[in-house]
Formats: sequence, C-alpha cells, structure tokens
Amino acid sequence: MQPMEAEALNEAIAKARAVMLRAHAPHSGFRVGAAVVLSDGAVFAGCNVESASYGLTLCAERSALSAVIAARGSLAADAVRLVVVATEADGPTPPCGACRQWLVEFAPNAEVLAVARDGRSASWSVAELLPDAFTGDQLP
Repeated sequence: MQPMEAEALNEAIAKARAVMLRAHAPHSGFRVGAAVVLSDGAVFAGCNVESASYGLTLCAERSALSAVIAARGSLAADAVRLVVVATEADGPTPPCGACRQWLVEFAPNAEVLAVARDGRSASWSVAELLPDAFTGDQLP
C-alpha cells in the first residue's frame, strides 16, 4: 500500500476527531470517532453509540464501516485503505475485539491508526491486531 499524503491523512484524522464529539456515551463518558478512508479517497465517519444494555453498544469503527456499506454495498478486500480511531484518552486506543473481527471481515488490508487527545498515535495492520483470525473460510 502506498503511503497516504499528509493532507489526506490530516483530513481523515480531523473527521474522526469531529465525529468523536458527536458520540453518544452517557454511560462510559468515553467518546470515540472513526474515519474509514477508501482506496478511491472517499472518507466515511462514525462514532460510538452506547446503550443502557451495554452489549448493544455500537463502536465507532463498526459505525463507520456500516456507513461505508450502507453507501457503497459490499466491499472488496482492498477497498478500505485506512481506519483512523480518535479518542480523548491519554494514549492511543486500539480497537476492541468485536471491531477487530469486523476489520478482518470488511477491511482486511487496511492500516489502523489510533490517535490520542495529545496527538500521539500508534498504527497496526489488521493482521497484527487479530492474528489467526476466524474468517468465513473456516465455515463449511
């Protein structure tokens, strides 16, 4: 994958941070925003939406991926180039396990970039986040 231009990367980070401010997190107070950058340059954003029934909470990464699927339909394995995850935490926050599974299924070749409040960041490939992942290949 070719390195992303600084302007496009900064735009994706800005979109993730902006949508983070719209998160619905009355229970945890932990707001998260995500921006999914497609190989054609389009950017889709999503935020976490908490439920009093915690298991029904929608994470920002899955919210953003859902927005892509709603707009574009099914995705080719290389359609997603980058997923930016922005939080107000003191350090970069990697995706949860459920989001890692979604990334394996919908963005297996993407880079994931977590950006903290102070600008510190960390990045991983999806394979690094969930090695030996369960995929549809294991199903009969």
